[in-house]
Amino acid sequence: MKPIAIDIDELLTTTRNVRKRLDLERPVPRSLVEECIDLALQAPNGSNNQFWEWVAVDDPQTRARLADLNREALAHFEKILSENPAALGELDVGRGGRMAEIGASVYYLIERMQDVPVLVVPTFRGRVEGRNAFYQASLWGSILPAAWSFMLALRSRGLGSAWTTLHLWKEREVAEVLGIPFELYTQAGLFPVAYTRGVDFRPGPRIPAREVLHWNEW
Repeated sequence: MKPIAIDIDELLTTTRNVRKRLDLERPVPRSLVEECIDLALQAPNGSNNQFWEWVAVDDPQTRARLADLNREALAHFEKILSENPAALGELDVGRGGRMAEIGASVYYLIERMQDVPVLVVPTFRGRVEGRNAFYQASLWGSILPAAWSFMLALRSRGLGSAWTTLHLWKEREVAEVLGIPFELYTQAGLFPVAYTRGVDFRPGPRIPAREVLHWNEW
């Protein structure tokens, strides 16, 4: 597919987590998903080991099972918070100031996950549990650039996604559904992929660099 007309700065500043504007009715060709993953695989990764494997799901029954596991994961997460509100810590306090709006968007997508044309799960070889910071950073640093490049490639072709991680509360169960060797591979997220309703996205509200950048010392 021919990329849409968009310059690099606009691409970087308008590639959003897209939930409510995913077009759930329009099929996404496998060839287009493969094209975007091909672009993503050019991302830098540790020692060029390319320890990544990707699972793309367009089978309706499998999508439905993953959607169910997402909802089970949400129920599990909400149970944890109801029993111990402090468990969330400062994770969702942050600087955005839009948690109610984002929360509504998250619930919207979770309710419709089974209807998204393609669900993509990037994985990397290795488990991070109990590993030192160097090992963890090396593994995550070898998949995150590729996952972000995947989102940029989607955006440049009129598609969108959202970097979701809720299913990781049920990572082992998802691994069983998809045949991922759980003891050997870590899932980095679950990306719903669809065409977007319109391509006119805007930059998100962000604090300027001068307020978060420290020169030479904190």
